[in-house]
Amino acid sequence: MRIVSLLPSATEVVCFLGLRDALVGRSHECDFPPDVVDVPVMTFSTIGATGPDGQVNPDLTSAEIDALVSQQLRDGQSLYGLYTDRLAAAQPDLILTQALCDVCAVSYDTVRSAVRDLSCAWQGSAQVISLEPTDIEGIFQTILVVGELTNTLALARKKVQALRDRIDRVRASLSDAERRPTVAALEWLDPPFAPGHWVPEQIEIAGGTPVLGRKGQPSFRCTWDDVISSKAEWVIGMPCGFDLQGSAREVSNASAHLRQLPAAQHNQVYAVDATSYFSRPGPRIVDGVEVLAGLLHPRLWPSPRPDQAAAVPLTVAQQPVAPR
Repeated sequence: MRIVSLLPSATEVVCFLGLRDALVGRSHECDFPPDVVDVPVMTFSTIGATGPDGQVNPDLTSAEIDALVSQQLRDGQSLYGLYTDRLAAAQPDLILTQALCDVCAVSYDTVRSAVRDLSCAWQGSAQVISLEPTDIEGIFQTILVVGELTNTLALARKKVQALRDRIDRVRASLSDAERRPTVAALEWLDPPFAPGHWVPEQIEIAGGTPVLGRKGQPSFRCTWDDVISSKAEWVIGMPCGFDLQGSAREVSNASAHLRQLPAAQHNQVYAVDATSYFSRPGPRIVDGVEVLAGLLHPRLWPSPRPDQAAAVPLTVAQQPVAPR
């Protein structure tokens, strides 16, 4: 089987199921596991992209990225392009994409149209599958769907059960927690976005009470007044697509607003590696649950590693320090 994955999370699932060698194409954002960087890139960003890898210009600020994305969507333009010549050369049997989020990946309709137009470029036909989970159970079902499509369903079931068992261990370990602190997670900080889909659920499983966002629903733009009025005891900065260093920078830049929250008074403002553990609906979402459990309840669950989460002193000049 020849697989093209146009979603970072789908690429992770494909490799999770031992199918790395079947991967003949990926999106420009697919970077995990690390060895997928050798797989040909099929997509590119249309907002401030630089270089042949199709990546967004790293010098753009969060506000600039938000403005570019908003303008593209208002103009009815896609945020992603597809290298159709590369797709034809890959001759895939299976293409994994999505229709859930206009700002997450190349659209399902774009891929279907390209496959239809290029059908004569390779023998046979490619099956185009849209993966769009909105909660943790949906993520598990996605893994099972990929397993069924790739004749690895038995392995997929075994691995999904292992993920369920890890979540059950977190729940059991936190069953004696004295209280569930309030948590304001932010999926973007300039402007602020309340979290959606699986993130509020991650917080709940980890023993917290989400005060922003809606479980199973899309993230949405909010105001700093909304964030401040939440009176959150914890702030977790997880800007979509940012690693730990980038998340810490974004949280620090928002310090003037965040200082007004109880979380700041108790030094409970943190940044996390959003790309790895929160933004992508793949197996590492369970790692994200464990990261949050270690932050919120360090006496009941191991603290996260320094490369997973860091406390952010609310001054721009200082660097984040690892959690104890």
